[in-house]
Amino acid sequence: MQLSHTRPVASAVFDDPNLVSCAGLVPMAALAQKCGLAALADEHLSVPTDKGSNAGAKVSCLVAGMVAGADSIDDMALLRHGAMGTVFERPYAPSTLGSFLREFAFGHVRQLDAVAARLLARLHARTPLLAGIDGPVLVDVDDTIIEVHGYAKQGSGYGYSGVRGLNALIATVTTEHGAPVITGQRLRKGSCGSPRGAGRIIGDTLATVKRLRSPEATARPLLRADSAFYGYPTVAAALRGGADVSITVRLDPKVKAAIAEIGEHAWTPIEYTDAIFEESTHRWISRAEVAEIGFTAFTSRKASEQVRGRLVVRRIPDLTPSGNDGQQSLFDTWRFHAFFTTTDDDSVTADKTHRGHAIIEAVHADLKDSALAHLPSGRFNANAAWLVLAVIAFNLTRAAATITGPALAKSRTATIRRTLITVPARIASSARRLTLHLPRDWPWEMAWNTLFRNLFQRHRPLIA
Repeated sequence: MQLSHTRPVASAVFDDPNLVSCAGLVPMAALAQKCGLAALADEHLSVPTDKGSNAGAKVSCLVAGMVAGADSIDDMALLRHGAMGTVFERPYAPSTLGSFLREFAFGHVRQLDAVAARLLARLHARTPLLAGIDGPVLVDVDDTIIEVHGYAKQGSGYGYSGVRGLNALIATVTTEHGAPVITGQRLRKGSCGSPRGAGRIIGDTLATVKRLRSPEATARPLLRADSAFYGYPTVAAALRGGADVSITVRLDPKVKAAIAEIGEHAWTPIEYTDAIFEESTHRWISRAEVAEIGFTAFTSRKASEQVRGRLVVRRIPDLTPSGNDGQQSLFDTWRFHAFFTTTDDDSVTADKTHRGHAIIEAVHADLKDSALAHLPSGRFNANAAWLVLAVIAFNLTRAAATITGPALAKSRTATIRRTLITVPARIASSARRLTLHLPRDWPWEMAWNTLFRNLFQRHRPLIA
């Protein structure tokens, strides 16, 4: 692409009061308003002093800024340009929003958690955000380190990754028809262990799933997690919540002994890297294989706390050179990956389902590519509140995308923001009503119009 020769650009002036850079915030704010975000914040938040007044309006501003791409308090200034003050009421200054966050204590963060949970239920009622929730449900739990710099951040430290930061624990719910939705979140010190507090967030998430499902739902949710969460508190919380588990185990002596008992003829080839499907035999030709064996977890605890299930093991050839002469080994050596499960699925299906746990890494990356690119405050509770607000923005963005149809329903937040939200528009006023004039030939015009009409035309259903 080259600049025009017939009409070269001669100057640039920031002087148009009728422009907005993020016209997609109009339907996004409408969806948040219809689901009662501001009202929920006003009802549940009790942040003290004048800094905590009008909590609903301030929470709405912070979420709107995050939806539009803000990843710091200073970035909230994007809510106060051009015609934003005409389209929206009382967009607060970044300094006011920062003062609001710095007044948060731990109890106020938990109040904001309650707002996030109730908003998710209302988004589910108004949009196809959790379509298929009555069917198979996958609950994933994992933590991630959000890197920070300097020593002014309360709670920052060096965790398992060797990076100085704060630790965010995230729980997601995924159905057969939708992308992951965040149902639980907790910010922790950077040096804390991964499973700390996991039982609480798993219990809260499964309780949320139960509230969102209809009474006719019978399928048990499945909790997936990596080996850092393999322990009695995590598994017990899942079982109490009515879920099955699929959790990676460490290769300790007990697990190795169980793997050694698996017969050589019990291994089944699976679809894996470099696998080929043979039509004549209807089976995979693969160097990766799975097998299973009965297993009782936590045998060191009392009998009532021991959990019976299966150990599903995947093995692949170990291609690490064993010597310096370059000769191949005489016998195959294997690398093993095992996980403990209480499901009834066959070993091939269970292994494929367990590997899908990696989807939560995409959620972590999505958050870090959005509002969690930074933790903007030096105060721990302000950053904890920022995490909850980032989750609210994530779920709100995902819900809006599901209204437009399947094309954007599973897209990344950055894609949804680029196509639906950061669309420039000029406002025009007539008969005390505003009209948004958006760019002609916008590639995603149909999706944008679908979202707008579902939220602003009275006699149209909300779900496309």
